[in-house]
Amino acid sequence: MKISILTLFPEMFAPLNESIIGRATENGKLKIDIVNIRDYSPDRKHFKCDDYAFGGGCGMLMMPEPIYNAIEALDPNHCCRRIFLSPAGEIFNNDKARELAQENKDLILLCGHYEGVDQRVVDLCIDEEISIGDFILTGGELPAMIVTDAVSRYIDGVLGNGESAYSDSFSDGLLEYPQYTRPRVFKGMEVPEVLLSGHHENIAKWRKEQSESITKKKRPELFKEKK
Repeated sequence: MKISILTLFPEMFAPLNESIIGRATENGKLKIDIVNIRDYSPDRKHFKCDDYAFGGGCGMLMMPEPIYNAIEALDPNHCCRRIFLSPAGEIFNNDKARELAQENKDLILLCGHYEGVDQRVVDLCIDEEISIGDFILTGGELPAMIVTDAVSRYIDGVLGNGESAYSDSFSDGLLEYPQYTRPRVFKGMEVPEVLLSGHHENIAKWRKEQSESITKKKRPELFKEKK
């Protein structure tokens, strides 16, 4: 899958070159293209991409033409799934991440900034809007990284252990069970005996019980939805 991210601040995406996502792109399991919207501005001197909003108000608004030009250059035949990271969008969750990973189209993620983007480019070019939560950020760059990271985990070959994506928190609607590694005893606290037993059925049962208990305690709304 190819994920193209349209932004005014391409330098912000350096974290995607690191760790699991970085290795996946190096190995060709995933392609991430960071596109500078300023490259598509008709203003070839100052590469202007924002202006004052009609009707007044504080702050600047991203102009439609540079965004439109960028999207048309990337996807002239509208073969990609075009997503705008916006507080007005559908709340992003693990089910949405899995759905997007299974999409047979490449993805385009548009990052807004300042006071947002001209509505006309949303109406003309965008298929859907996604929000990562009910709070306001300075721009769509961090949400785009979150969506990219979450989606990437469900793409074949990105994770070293393909089962990991389906056993972590939220994969089955519950929070993940507690995990332990060496040493067996730390500060007087021992690893639960069942995890040392080698009895896979008992371990699976313990983990399920722990997941349900933790979810019920920490995220009761998730537990109710699961039931």
